[in-house]
Amino acid sequence: MKRTVVARLCAAVLLATGLGAASLTSASASAKLAPVSPLTAPRITQAMSEAMQRDLGLSSAEVRTRLAQEEAARAAEQSARTRLGDSYAGSWFDPKSGTLVVQTTDRARAARLGTGVTVRVVANSRAELDAVKTGIDRFAGKAAPAAINGWHVDDKTNSVVVAVNRHKIDAPAKSFLSSVTAMHSSVRVVEEDSSPQTVADVVGGWPYYIDFAARCSEGFAVHGGFVSAGHCGVAGSTVSDHTGVVIGSFAASSFPGNDYSFVSTDPSVTLWGYVEGYNGFWYYVYGSAQVPAGSGICRSGSTTGMWCGTLLDRGWTVNYPQGTVFNLTRTNVCAEPGDSGGSWLSANQAQGVTSGGSGNCSVGGTTFYQEINPILAAYGLTLVTSS
Repeated sequence: MKRTVVARLCAAVLLATGLGAASLTSASASAKLAPVSPLTAPRITQAMSEAMQRDLGLSSAEVRTRLAQEEAARAAEQSARTRLGDSYAGSWFDPKSGTLVVQTTDRARAARLGTGVTVRVVANSRAELDAVKTGIDRFAGKAAPAAINGWHVDDKTNSVVVAVNRHKIDAPAKSFLSSVTAMHSSVRVVEEDSSPQTVADVVGGWPYYIDFAARCSEGFAVHGGFVSAGHCGVAGSTVSDHTGVVIGSFAASSFPGNDYSFVSTDPSVTLWGYVEGYNGFWYYVYGSAQVPAGSGICRSGSTTGMWCGTLLDRGWTVNYPQGTVFNLTRTNVCAEPGDSGGSWLSANQAQGVTSGGSGNCSVGGTTFYQEINPILAAYGLTLVTSS
């Protein structure tokens, strides 16, 4: 299939074979590279614009405006953290106003932020809430009761939210909730209708197989191989492409606790700084700058193709049946078995690899991803980029 490589400043990605797979080599001769444009002047393909219009309810013009606003918000968030110091209390992008909302515990310091952001004064700093969440992490250990879905710092409510499956609440869950809500006044409980599961399965097909059985999706190409989800395989597991050819093996894997892995590929494998869109296009990867909560984000995978949505919040501790995973990012983008390990992009910046979630792409769902920069740091890796 002929593919075109395009600059993509929206948010999106390859949840499948895209990067790092030998199977992409045959397409290299026919791939057309679009001119690289700076992040300050976002460009977007018709295919990606249509995906964002469909999933975010935007017009073509609104997509372009949204991307420019999110890029400005990313820069503003970095500045706000520095200017507010220990009074910083969280931030997120508000699509209704098109600006970054920044919280602080010190009204006097709010003046340092200048114009272009919306400022709120709240009771708890982000550092204080992070400390409460860390306390819950330590209390829970590697496994909380099965009914507990996870917990995270919720900037919008200036609290620490503990999510629980209302249909599974039992005595251990009640005891856990009683203990954590007593830790701090900011802790609150939210009931949900389902629980997250890791997104991997044993089926035939695209894009890569672990020990010729389980299927997952490649994340981002790095020098020496690619990164993916930790629950997909363990160190030493063999990795083959969709044709059955062995292309490498898991050099390192961490799950639970984390959910990331590094697959070392054979020297003959060509590594690409692109993402497979499953729509006839590849998309540029320029770097790994993280966008603020509230930003639009898209993903595509070996099972479900490309889907877009919103980055809801960071720092979730998610309680999977196999164990607890820390510091995941939650989105309202759907995913299904086989999408695990795939990549997420926003503004051509790598954001992370798919971990798991709940729901599906027929009725909608919630999906968590492991952010890319901690993976690169953990294994001393460097992204393969288009620039």
